[in-house]
Amino acid sequence: MEELQKRLSNLLTIKSMVTLILTAVFAWLTCGGRVSAEEFLTVFTVVIAFYFGTQAERGSRKSGDGT
Repeated sequence: MEELQKRLSNLLTIKSMVTLILTAVFAWLTCGGRVSAEEFLTVFTVVIAFYFGTQAERGSRKSGDGT
């Protein structure tokens, strides 16, 4: 139960909220025809790569990997 609570609190970080909101907005704009699928894919790829890249970096720091 404590692990679930920790994960939920991590979802409420500013970075996570911005990623989720940006994803929702671009999906809405794409469905509405205001943004092309190519533009959506480019922006979404950059945002997700940044998000998971920083998560991986944080995880390696916590484990003491140092790489």
